[in-house]
Amino acid sequence: MVRPQKTSSAPLQQATSQVPKDATIHDWMTQQAQQDLLRFITCGSVDDGKSTLIGRLLWESQQVFDDQLTALQADSRRHGTQGQDIDFALLVDGLAAEREQGITIDVAYRFFATPRRKFIVADTPGHEQYTRNMVTGASTADVAVLLIDARQGVLTQTRRHAYLVSLVGIKQVVLAVNKMDLVGYKPEVFDTIVAEFHTLAQPLGFTGITPIPLSALKGDNITERSRHTAWYQGPTLVGCLETLHIDQPSHSKAVFPVQWVNRPNASFRGFSGTLAAGQLAAGDALRITASGQTATLARIVTADGDLNTAYAGDAITLVLDREVDASRGDVMALADKPLEMTDQFEATLVWMHDEPGHMGRAYELKLANQWASASLTSLKYRVDVNTQAHESCKQLALNDIAVANLALSKPLVFAPYGDNRTLGGFILVDKFTHATVAVGMIRHNLRRAQNVHRQALSITREDRERLNGHKGKVIWFTGLSGSGKSTLANTLEKELHTQGKRTYILDGDNIRQGLNKDLGFTDADRVENIRRVAEMAKLMMDAGLIVMTAFISPFRAEREMARELIGPENFVEVFVDTPLEVCEQRDPKGLYKKARSGQLPNMTGINSPYEPPLSPSCVLVHGGQDMEVAISLLTNLLHP
Repeated sequence: MVRPQKTSSAPLQQATSQVPKDATIHDWMTQQAQQDLLRFITCGSVDDGKSTLIGRLLWESQQVFDDQLTALQADSRRHGTQGQDIDFALLVDGLAAEREQGITIDVAYRFFATPRRKFIVADTPGHEQYTRNMVTGASTADVAVLLIDARQGVLTQTRRHAYLVSLVGIKQVVLAVNKMDLVGYKPEVFDTIVAEFHTLAQPLGFTGITPIPLSALKGDNITERSRHTAWYQGPTLVGCLETLHIDQPSHSKAVFPVQWVNRPNASFRGFSGTLAAGQLAAGDALRITASGQTATLARIVTADGDLNTAYAGDAITLVLDREVDASRGDVMALADKPLEMTDQFEATLVWMHDEPGHMGRAYELKLANQWASASLTSLKYRVDVNTQAHESCKQLALNDIAVANLALSKPLVFAPYGDNRTLGGFILVDKFTHATVAVGMIRHNLRRAQNVHRQALSITREDRERLNGHKGKVIWFTGLSGSGKSTLANTLEKELHTQGKRTYILDGDNIRQGLNKDLGFTDADRVENIRRVAEMAKLMMDAGLIVMTAFISPFRAEREMARELIGPENFVEVFVDTPLEVCEQRDPKGLYKKARSGQLPNMTGINSPYEPPLSPSCVLVHGGQDMEVAISLLTNLLHP
C-alpha cells in the first residue's frame, strides 16, 4: 500500500491527527467536506519561484506519495539540484517543454487541504507571451499570491500581473517576497519591495495586501515561522491562506441560467442549472428574462431531495407551476427584481489568438449560457499593461488588452463584470475554427442600446417586391483583382435589365470613391469596407432591388457576416475562380505590377491573403467558359 511520505515537521502533516479519538473516519471526511474552498493563483515574473512554492505546499500537505518522491528525487538530480534539496517545481511543471526550459508554459491546477480549509491553486506562467494563460487561471480565483524575487525586486512583469489580477476582479493579494535566503533575510530588502508594491497598487483597487517574506525552497514562513526572520511578526503563508476572509458578493437579484430542460418522463418537466447569484425559495414568482413570461416556483429539486431555499452555487432543478416556453440559453430571475438586457456594451477584451481581431468582423459571443453573433464596433484604446497608458489601435494582436464597444445580433441578459462575473464575463469564438479568440469583461451598457428602437414602416419589402414584380436578391461576386467580377456583374445587369428587373451594382472601385473613400487596404480596413457594403446591399435588397456586389472580399469571415446579415435565402455567393497567373496577365489596372515592385504592400494574392469560398452558390472562371453560359447559370440561380 502506498502511503503519503512523512516529512520533518509541519502543521499541515497533522491533518488526520486532528481527528478526535472517538470520531470515525467518516466523521472526519464529513468535516473535510464541509470546509470552505479557497481558489488562488500564483503569479509573478519568470523564475520567481511560483512552481517551487506550489510544490512545497504539496510536499508539506502530504500530497507527495512514495513513488512520486522517488521519481522527484531522481528528476531533481537530473536537473542539477545540489545536496539534499528537492526541485519542488518538478511536481507542478508537467509538460516536457516546461522541464526542458525550466519555465511554466500552461496553467497547472493542484488541490491540497489543511485541517482548516481546502484549496485549489493555479500555477500561471510568468512570460508575457503567456498572458492569456495567466488570465485563464485568474478568472476563477479569489486570491492572488504574487511572488517577487527578493534579489530582483519589483519588475515590469510584476506590474503586468498586478494589473491583470485587478482586471479580473481579484481584490485580495498576498505579496510573497521569495528567495529571502539569497539576500541574507535582510529586513530592509523586504521593506523596500513592500513599499514599492504599495505605490504601484494604489490605482488597482485591491482591498487587502498581505506581505510575507519567505523561501519556498528552504520552507521559511511557509507553514512555520522561520528563525531567520525574527523581525517579521505577520502570518505564515499557509496561516494567511487558512484565515483570509473573502467577501462573497451579495446579490439581491437571483440569476439562474438554464443549462437544460430536464424531462426524464412525461410527468416531470424541470429546468436544470446552477444558481449563479442571489437565492430562490419555493413560492417565488419567476420571470424568463428574454420573453417576459412569469410563473411560480413550485419545487426546487436536487439529487438529495427538495429544498425550501436555494443559494448561489447550488446545482438545482426548478419546477414551475405552469408550462412556459424556456430552454437552454434562457436566464430566469425573480419577477419583482428583473435583470437587464442589452445588444450593445463597452467591455475590456483580452485577445487570446494569433489571428488579429478587427472591427466589423463577426464572431460568436457566449455570455453565461447565451449565444449571439457579435462584432467590435469600435476599438477605443489598447492598454499598455506595463505603464497602464492608453494607446490608439486599429486591430488586436495576441495578448493585447483593450477597451472596445461591441454590438450583438440580439439582446442578451447582462450585468457589469464588477457586479456579477457570470453575467459580466464572456468569450468570443471564431465562427469557422471555433477557437476562443478573446475573453471579455463588460464595463457598462451603452445608453444608445436603450434609446435606439426599430421604427415600424407602413410599406414593407413584400410591398416593394410586388410593385417591382420580382424578389429582391444579393448576388455577391468574389475573387481576385482582375478575375472578371465587374465584367460578369455588368453583363448580368444588362440581361436582367432587358427582362424588366430593377437592379443595381455596388462595385468596389466606385464605392471607394464615395462611401468608403476614408478606408485603405489594410486587413482592418478591408473588414470595415465589406461590413459597410453588406449593410448597403441589405438596404437596397429591402427596397426590392436585385443587387450585385463586385468586391474582392478576401476573408471568409466577412462574407459569412454578409450572408447572415442579408439572410442565406437571399444571398447568392459567386466565386469567380480565375487563377492568379491569368489575373496577373490581364492586370487591367497595373496593380499586380506595382505589387511585384513593392509599391502596393497589401495586394490580395501577392502579399495579402485571399480565402476562397468553401461552399459557394456558383463557381465561374471568367474567360474559361462562354459568357452566355455563365449568365444563364446566374439567372437560373435567381429564378430556379
